[in-house]
Amino acid sequence: MKQLIIILLAVASASTAMAQTKIADVAKFNFDKIELGKIKQGEPVTATFIITNISAKPLVIEQASPGCGCTIADYSKEPLAPGKTGFVKATYNAANVGSFIKTVTVKFTGVDETQAITLTGEVLAPNKE
Repeated sequence: MKQLIIILLAVASASTAMAQTKIADVAKFNFDKIELGKIKQGEPVTATFIITNISAKPLVIEQASPGCGCTIADYSKEPLAPGKTGFVKATYNAANVGSFIKTVTVKFTGVDETQAITLTGEVLAPNKE
């Protein structure tokens, strides 16, 4: 009987340890993709993604990592109280003509998974409309 109880406690502990917090449990993004449309070459553009804390605890954006050097990211550094919003701003340096898809990966403290947010659009040469 003692062995059965020990086994049940071990299984219960393992199940609890394996339960991971998901982004969908703590944060809601207003968009996961923003279409910037046609933009002019040489003029950086910025898109702002709004994040709402849908959990009962403060939420911290640990980092927002651009996928390449042509994009920079800024984000709310203060913890977001339950129900409050923060932001991730992604700025794309429109140096090269053509279509683009740029991704920023967002990581929250205490959450193992990450969320990708995306900018898309087309850079036009200066003499085009």
